[in-house]
Amino acid sequence: MTLFIVRLFFLIISATVGYQVGDISGFGTVGIFVGTGFGLLLMFFETKMYRVSLRGLSSMVFGLVLGMAIAKLVTDILALLPLGEYLLSLFKVILTIVFCYLAITMALRGKDDFNLIIPYVRFRKENFYENVVILDTSAIIDGRIMDVCKTDFFQARLVVPRFVLKELQTLSDSKDAIKRERGRRGMEILRQMQKDTTIDVKVHEDDFLDIADVDDKLLHLAKRIEARICTTDFNLNRNAGIQGIKILNINELVNAVKPVVFPGDRINIKLVKEGTEHQQAVGYLSDGTMIVVADARHLIGHDVSVEITSAIQTQAGRMIFGKIKT
Repeated sequence: MTLFIVRLFFLIISATVGYQVGDISGFGTVGIFVGTGFGLLLMFFETKMYRVSLRGLSSMVFGLVLGMAIAKLVTDILALLPLGEYLLSLFKVILTIVFCYLAITMALRGKDDFNLIIPYVRFRKENFYENVVILDTSAIIDGRIMDVCKTDFFQARLVVPRFVLKELQTLSDSKDAIKRERGRRGMEILRQMQKDTTIDVKVHEDDFLDIADVDDKLLHLAKRIEARICTTDFNLNRNAGIQGIKILNINELVNAVKPVVFPGDRINIKLVKEGTEHQQAVGYLSDGTMIVVADARHLIGHDVSVEITSAIQTQAGRMIFGKIKT
């Protein structure tokens, strides 16, 4: 609504200025149409610039100022030569255009390396690291990231790239019911995180249009702003490790804080199903850790006291073995 009012006000101003300019020559009515047309044309171009981020705009302005400064220095040197006024003016125009163009394009290409422009990364001193964590799609959909953030465990600013939001939106609109549910769950979790005042989460507006894969975009962005990536994706974890990018894997965190049990410990669990071997029964701890109990199939559905005999770590997680304590 505010943007509509601003546009309407600008359109009125354009029509008024057009009338004032046209009235000088006796064409006030024509001036109104010309001014209104100019205002509409400018608003049309403005709507087409929705992908231009504030950081990209600031990079362009910086490049423009730098290009003009370089052109001014070069033309001042040329002014010392015995050139004619016309030739010197021509050189000024050409050099200003050339240097401004080169400076703007270089600033836009390297805007991610220019820390002054990035709103959530400060200037770095030696051995200083700005704590920024990028959330990928899997971490958001997983949902546990919100509970982890509430504990202030990360102590970092969370960044959600715009292309991750697009991926969540694509999942939300998917014809596949499972993908659609996952996408909507991720969008809802992100909305709750943004509403929580204790969680510092921002949207990173830039996209890398020359990179198609979302994982590759995440890795590229992490390198640019020297951030870590929070994920539950095993492949992304592996690729990031190869490229020297730090990863915060929620699954690894959960496994690390699971209750530690040792042979000889006693725990009370409920047996819920049969095991794969003869007379085995299976129960679970509150964190989902599987406990396999020998010679207990006849006790399925009952709460029992189990003595731990051994524990192993598998790719699927931790598995504990025990026997009935009589």
